[in-house]
Amino acid sequence: MMNFDVSQSAARRISELIKNEPDSKVAIRVAVDSGGCSGFMYDYNLIDKVNDDDFILEKYGVKIAIDPLSQPFLDKCKLEFVEELGSAYFQISNPNAIAKCGCGNSFNV
Repeated sequence: MMNFDVSQSAARRISELIKNEPDSKVAIRVAVDSGGCSGFMYDYNLIDKVNDDDFILEKYGVKIAIDPLSQPFLDKCKLEFVEELGSAYFQISNPNAIAKCGCGNSFNV
């Protein structure tokens, strides 16, 4: 069984994004794609349906879907939402990553 978590601030932001979408969305998909300066990068998309083979986390009133290929990379991770002066962004706390780029958008395992 996969272990994934979401912070309350990230859930609150996901809820806001879903409510502001013109089309009906049911969840956010968190995925890992190849690319970025360190080998892999995180991808976030609002989705209108979940797949049967997705891992689904329901917490704080939101759903997070993770596809089977991304699950090994995101096990034991936590999705957070960071608000700093002049910027706001989703961030993954990933204990599996052995390196990440300076901007924090890509990682290596």
